[in-house]
Amino acid sequence: MADETNMAALDAAPERTGFDPVRIALDALAAIGTIWTFGLMLLICADVIGRSFLNAPITGVAEIAAHSVVGIVFLQIGATIHQRRMTRADFLIERIARAAPPLGRAMEVLFLLVGAAVMAFIAWAAWPGVLNSLALREFFGVQGLFTVPTWPFRALIVLGGTAGAIAHLALLPSAIRGR
Repeated sequence: MADETNMAALDAAPERTGFDPVRIALDALAAIGTIWTFGLMLLICADVIGRSFLNAPITGVAEIAAHSVVGIVFLQIGATIHQRRMTRADFLIERIARAAPPLGRAMEVLFLLVGAAVMAFIAWAAWPGVLNSLALREFFGVQGLFTVPTWPFRALIVLGGTAGAIAHLALLPSAIRGR
């Protein structure tokens, strides 16, 4: 059936052994993103209840939710990469790796290098936005009613891009060894 889950693929991640500060840091960022998701869910539920039953919506929930999604994604992307949980079409790489293991390893190494470069580029490209939002004291919301500075959300893009690049690079040694 097409709906069956390949459990072997889910368990294919390398077994965690020993002290790995990169994994710990990336998992900590992901945990913050998870807690943020839960808090956002509570905020949205409170807004819906307040709006529907008390005729008292919570000001700024839509703006907070819109900016939070980006922050949450970038907090969790490093751990997702490091745990090899990013969505990709493995069927081609697996087929090539079975037929020609050195070529399969080379493709995996190239994938990791390109991924690190893309994530580093995202962090680099987002950095001027952080500086500009700090310098201009940029905010979102309605002045006098509800405002939040934008720089922390922009900084999360830089942090997440950096974490993603580090995660890709941390996987390189095992890819080179063919694991």
